[in-house]
Amino acid sequence: MQDAADSPAPNLADRLRRAAADHGDRAALHWRDRTLSWSDLDTAVTATARALHAAAPPPDGTPHPPRVAVAFGNTPDFVVTYLAVLRAGLVAVPVNPTLTGRELGHVLADSGAALLVGAAEVTARVDPAALPALRAVHTAPPVADGGAPTRFPERGGDDLAVLLYTSGTEGRPKGAMLSHRALAANHHQVDRIEPPVVGPDDTVLLALPLFHAYGLNSGLGAVVHHGATGVLVDEPGPDGALGEIARHRVSVLLGVPSMFLTWAGAHGDPAAALTGVRLAVCGAAPLPPAAGARFTELTGHPVHVGYGLTETAPVLTSTLVGGEPKPGSIGRPLPGVELRLVGADGAELWRDGVPAVEAEDDGMDLSDDPAGTDPGQIVVRGANLFAGYWPDARGGPEPDGWWATGDVAYADGDGDLFLVDRLGELILVNGFNVYPHEVELVLQAHPGVAESAVLGVPHPRTGETVRAYVVRAAEVSAEELLAHCARNLARFKCPTAVEFVDALPYSAIGKVRKTELRPAPVVPSPSPSTENRTEVSDVQ
Repeated sequence: MQDAADSPAPNLADRLRRAAADHGDRAALHWRDRTLSWSDLDTAVTATARALHAAAPPPDGTPHPPRVAVAFGNTPDFVVTYLAVLRAGLVAVPVNPTLTGRELGHVLADSGAALLVGAAEVTARVDPAALPALRAVHTAPPVADGGAPTRFPERGGDDLAVLLYTSGTEGRPKGAMLSHRALAANHHQVDRIEPPVVGPDDTVLLALPLFHAYGLNSGLGAVVHHGATGVLVDEPGPDGALGEIARHRVSVLLGVPSMFLTWAGAHGDPAAALTGVRLAVCGAAPLPPAAGARFTELTGHPVHVGYGLTETAPVLTSTLVGGEPKPGSIGRPLPGVELRLVGADGAELWRDGVPAVEAEDDGMDLSDDPAGTDPGQIVVRGANLFAGYWPDARGGPEPDGWWATGDVAYADGDGDLFLVDRLGELILVNGFNVYPHEVELVLQAHPGVAESAVLGVPHPRTGETVRAYVVRAAEVSAEELLAHCARNLARFKCPTAVEFVDALPYSAIGKVRKTELRPAPVVPSPSPSTENRTEVSDVQ
């Protein structure tokens, strides 16, 4: 197998071998009261890789190696199994361990997984009789007996490494096909940022779910890639694992907005727990400016924001590229990532920092900077892109390498990008574009609003109308919020209905599941069954 140091796109398990050779006694992972050195981890991975290699079936007619589903929380069992799958030359299918039996069945059947290695409470939800491709189920990483060393197949470069199933907001989850090259490319792209994001002397918080691209490659992958130290957290608890952060003097925090909200509002002395932190990065969803400001006040460090997708392994942009985070911005493209904004008519609005056309003032420019662009879909190209969706690579990059993300953003005059919304969440009111995130920002600026989610619902005259779901932070009425919106938004952008809810439905990575929010029927007067729902309608 080609040496990891010389290969432009090594198997991540080769990086593990190099870390074990370079500093075998150094801590690779902390988990609860257990510590694994790099040598310990490398030995365990090899033993499990031998067992998986022996248990794997012959080729099944696809051009890819057998698939192995991995279904643990953030524990050493996940890390060992995942890296062992890669070392054995197989394909890893990380699975959310909280999925129901039906959901697990879909992922296992769709991927054609031959082996499942997962926690006992997860494997108990699986019916092997309904999955003819499934040959074996293990509740812990299997270990091969001693004997002659196993010669594993050489896998790297464009060989498929991981199938990561998307959240399935538009139908059933799909498996994004990520190669060894794509995983490695994203590390090399991030490595070109100065100063370095992660280095061998860093201790990185691994509290993000490892079954998700953000936790898997930006977190665990970065730790292995650099030979750093990871702190696994499977139960963050009410204080967001501040105790573990303090105990191991975590220097790099990778989180989502809910984590930074927890740390910024923690009781006691959160600043003391965060004294070792030198870098904080937030992704997956917009970070409320107040939470970022409070974290900076506690630590003296800004919260940098990144943007990416499962299909891009995952990072595309970061405020670290420009050096200074700008409120609301997702930063600039990583070195090695080409990015352009494309209008609905196919016209290129912006490309890698250069406005492509002079945007006309149609009243829809979300930027206050006259040198900024109108919103356009983010289209990207780079070595970190996926090959397409399993099993036939449909929906992947075009022949010229460009791939449309489905996300809408605009660029300001400095070349900083601002995410607006998913293209599929765009609301059309009388033919005018309404971006839900813009409305949510206005709602969340009101002191009576803790959280909000906005979506479009059918309307007989305007096509669609704007509906807001609000979690209160203080007593506030729907009429007050509608008046607040009217003062800050054009009329066609204003919600015509506000529904108060106790909580918004979130995914494991911290994104609001808007498909779970359903319009409630409008009733002529309040009744006991609608006391917690307030709606106000208006004519556009």
